[in-house]
Amino acid sequence: MEKASNQLPDDVELLKSMVADQLARNEQLQADKQAITQQNKHLKDQVLTLQEQLNLALARRYAASSEKISPDQYRLFDEAETETGIEPEDDEVIIPAHTRNKGGRKKLPETLPRVDVVHELGIDDLICPHDGAALTEIGEVTSEQLDIVPARIQVIRHIRKQYACKCGQCIKTADLPKQPVPKSMASPGLLAHITVSKYQDALPLYRQETILRRIGVDIPRATLANWMIRTGILIQPLINLMRDQMLEYDIIQMDETPVQVLKEPDKRAQSKSYIWLQRGGPPAKPVVLYDYDPGRSAQVPKRLLEGFKGYLQTDGYDGYNAVVGANGLVHVGCMAHARRRFNDAVKAQGRNKKRGKAHRGLALIRKLYRLERQARKLTAQERYAKRQKHALPIMNEIRSWLDDVLPQIAPSSATGKALSYLHNEWDHLIRYLDDGRLKIDNNGAENAIRPFVLGRKNWLFSTSVKGVKASANLYSLIETAKANSLEPYAYLRHVFTELPKADTVEAIEALLPGSIDQIKTG
Repeated sequence: MEKASNQLPDDVELLKSMVADQLARNEQLQADKQAITQQNKHLKDQVLTLQEQLNLALARRYAASSEKISPDQYRLFDEAETETGIEPEDDEVIIPAHTRNKGGRKKLPETLPRVDVVHELGIDDLICPHDGAALTEIGEVTSEQLDIVPARIQVIRHIRKQYACKCGQCIKTADLPKQPVPKSMASPGLLAHITVSKYQDALPLYRQETILRRIGVDIPRATLANWMIRTGILIQPLINLMRDQMLEYDIIQMDETPVQVLKEPDKRAQSKSYIWLQRGGPPAKPVVLYDYDPGRSAQVPKRLLEGFKGYLQTDGYDGYNAVVGANGLVHVGCMAHARRRFNDAVKAQGRNKKRGKAHRGLALIRKLYRLERQARKLTAQERYAKRQKHALPIMNEIRSWLDDVLPQIAPSSATGKALSYLHNEWDHLIRYLDDGRLKIDNNGAENAIRPFVLGRKNWLFSTSVKGVKASANLYSLIETAKANSLEPYAYLRHVFTELPKADTVEAIEALLPGSIDQIKTG
């Protein structure tokens, strides 16, 4: 306890000593108070982070995976939409409670063959029950059903005629057309079916082996795998030409995803390798390429993009920075990744109905995407002008808001992470405004890599390096065919038939997906 004034000593030096001790005690108490305050803040941040992680885990486990949010969650932040010229989409009907897409059954494709089944009244029913007169035909009512006939299996017999001279010294046999896999029973149609089943429909080879055995055809899985490797090697000239075509254009999107290869030199079977995806080429002839590499280092993009100049769009992975600097590229960011982080931050709040900064950030980004939907059918020049008029002010608003709120939010929170990503990637995220041909995000690459990710869930791994390289080539050809509006099976059957016979660069170029307008199926 402090001494009363009448108990203080009269000695000045002693008083000075007591005052100094008291000041030291006060400073220590103040320091302890600040330390406790800082510790409490740290603990509160930890509690908030753990609660957000729990909320986000529950949302990912039980809630819908869509990134869309309820209109009520962003309504407070959309007052300026009409001022920026951003209107609701034409194919949506807006009502007070929610947004409903127009319904109705879609028509069956006109390209499908039709089989007419005519239904007529019986003789007894062709009499009018009122006056007994005969009924006459006045029209018809047509409805359509979709029918599927199981795949037709057949054996192609190659009968090669032999010819001889009466002299007995000359015998000739008709040539067998060059085959995609020589000296095998695999026809171009069978190879196309197996390839599409695995790489388009994600049906592993062991399941295909079972299906074939069910119809009485015994082809071991090892044989099927060998055929896939052989066809992957067969189409390498097409892959090389597709790469040249892609690198000549000045816009490329890239992404990467893990793959497990059991038998790799100097690597354990459990280690990760990577499939790298590139999407580019002229808009009228898009190219999608998959490449295998045992690592994820910055040297891989440098190898894949050797000689490329222009725009490179990626997510926030730092491994692309080296090739950007070495090639003098313009690095374009992915707004979808920023949106995803704010969406996660909203979900991390759980049932908290308070509209926070995560809702604000998500609503602002949503304005940019609504604008992009409206500009989808515009020319590149028109899209650039629309972005400069409407998107640029929104980006400026986001930048001003970001500078204001970033210091207020704990970096470890979900909202803090979203804000930090937006801040760190800002220079890349605004680049899409510079050219009307650029996309606001890297979703084109992510969508192209999704078939591989889906397939990986089923077949789990590749056995060998040869196998994963062949898979990369076959995925490339299928996805490029799809990007050029070609039906994968019909296109691959055509390629496997004609490519073995192609003996010039011109003949191979004619088989590129971008060089073929339409292929008849069947």
